Amino acid sequence: MQEEEQEQKKNPKTEAKEARSYKPSVFRESGRILYSHVRRNPFYLLAVGFVIAYLVYSALAALFPQITGFDPNALNLNVALHPPSLAYPFGTDNLGRNLLNRVMAGAPIDAAIALIIVSFSFLFGALTGSIAGYYGGLVDEIIMRITDIFLAFPGIILALAIAAALGPGLLNAVLALSVVWWPIYTRLARGETLSVNSNQFILAARASGLPRSKIVTRHIIPNVIAPMIAYATTDVGNVIILFSVLGYLGLGAQPPLVDVGRLVYDGQNFIQSAPWYPIIPGIVIFVIVISFALVGDLIRDMLDPHWRI
Repeated sequence: MQEEEQEQKKNPKTEAKEARSYKPSVFRESGRILYSHVRRNPFYLLAVGFVIAYLVYSALAALFPQITGFDPNALNLNVALHPPSLAYPFGTDNLGRNLLNRVMAGAPIDAAIALIIVSFSFLFGALTGSIAGYYGGLVDEIIMRITDIFLAFPGIILALAIAAALGPGLLNAVLALSVVWWPIYTRLARGETLSVNSNQFILAARASGLPRSKIVTRHIIPNVIAPMIAYATTDVGNVIILFSVLGYLGLGAQPPLVDVGRLVYDGQNFIQSAPWYPIIPGIVIFVIVISFALVGDLIRDMLDPHWRI
C-alpha cells in the first residue's frame, strides 16, 4: 500500500522527464531509417554521397573558380572528337574541348539555378499557402485563383514562352522558371495548413488572443515546412531537367558560360560519328536527377511519423 501511495505521489514533472528519457532521439531515429534504406538499396548511400559531393563542389567552384584549375573553353583541334580515354575521360567535342571540363564547369551553374528557384518557390509558396489556408474566405479565393491561372498552363510551355519573350540568358531563365514553380508550393502549403489548422495548439493560440499574423508565422509555417522540405529536395532534380531543356533550346546560359543542356544540343549532330558527345552530358543530367530523387525519398521517410517507433 505504501508503495502504491508513493507512486501516486510522484511529481508529474519527474514522470515527464522519465518518459522523455526513454524516447529515442531524432538523430537516432533518422540514422535508423537511413540504415534501413541503405540495407534495402545501397544506391541510397551512393545518392547521398553524390549529392553532397556535387553540392560541395558546386559551392566551391562558384566561390573560388580558380580552384578548378582548368579552362572549359580551351580549344585543341588536333584532338577534335577524340573518344573517351585516360587523357579525356568524357572525350572531346568538335572543337577539341575537353567534355569532362565542360561538364564540370556547367554542373555548378545547374546546381545554383536549381537551388535559387526551389528556395524562392519554397519560401514564397510556404507564405502564400499558409496565409490562404489559415485566413480562408476571400483571401483564400484570391490567392488560389491566381495560383490556378498559372497552373492552368503546362509548366514547361509557360516557362518556354516567358524565356523566349525575355530573350536568352541566365537571369531570364531564372525568372521564367521562378514564375512557373511557386504555385505548386503554394498549393502544398495550403493543404498542409488546412490539416494543421484544427489542432489543439492552434485553437489555444487563438483563445489566448495571439494575432493572426503571429499564428501564421509562429505556428502554421513551422508545421507545414517538414513535408515541403522532402518535396523540395526531390524537386531540385525537376528544376535541373527543365533548366536543361531551356539550355538545349539556347535559352539558358550563354557563352562563355557552359550549359550541360546545351552540350546535348551541340552534340546531337555528331550522334553517329561521336556518340559520347551528346550521350555523356545526358547521362550526367540523369544521374543528378535520380540522386536528388533518392535523397528526397530518404528525407521524406525521415520526416514521416509512420517510420518512427
